[in-house]
Amino acid sequence: MSYQRIYFDLDGTLTDSGPGIMNGVSYALKRMGRPVPPRQIMGRYIGPPLADSFRRFDAMEPEEALRAVEVFREYYNVKGKFENKPYPGIETMLKTLKNQGKTLMVATSKPETTANEVLEHFGLAPYFDLVVGSTLDGGRVTKTQVLAHALSLGGREGAVMVGDRCFDVEGARFHGLDCIGVLFGYGDREELTKAGAAALAQDTRQLLEILEG
Repeated sequence: MSYQRIYFDLDGTLTDSGPGIMNGVSYALKRMGRPVPPRQIMGRYIGPPLADSFRRFDAMEPEEALRAVEVFREYYNVKGKFENKPYPGIETMLKTLKNQGKTLMVATSKPETTANEVLEHFGLAPYFDLVVGSTLDGGRVTKTQVLAHALSLGGREGAVMVGDRCFDVEGARFHGLDCIGVLFGYGDREELTKAGAAALAQDTRQLLEILEG
């Protein structure tokens, strides 16, 4: 299938944002007087809305989880967002797709302002016609909500979602879209397959081949 409108997740798909997010989570948990989990399992915080993760993984009540997100941002908004880097081959892939006339967009659960700052910092912003993220007031948080807004602005004809976690696949399926799962992010083959990914890409070269149709 030839895709013309491509909605990309950001964290774990375009950039390896893990170090900054994990450092921010560690900072927040320490400040909240909570134990910090081993580094090897902290990838679970990358992808879903953080308040949900703090409730799920740290048994926080809703108000406490929202406070933990605020503390996380004290670190992340200053330092953590730049403890990050594009995955190898990402810019070459984006340039190729753009030259083919495809419309490239971002749909991320990261706050929209921060997403734009990250894309600008790494020189990726010019490749995207639209960037939609979550809102700080909690009105648009989940991938399903973010993608609904993105589709209302960017259109759905010939559209596909690209992401690294089950939340990307589930959000896309909710809206009747295929989702291409990337295996170089923070989800694994089992997670993405179980969620119903239409295809899996081992690296950016394989992802480009799928998106080119």
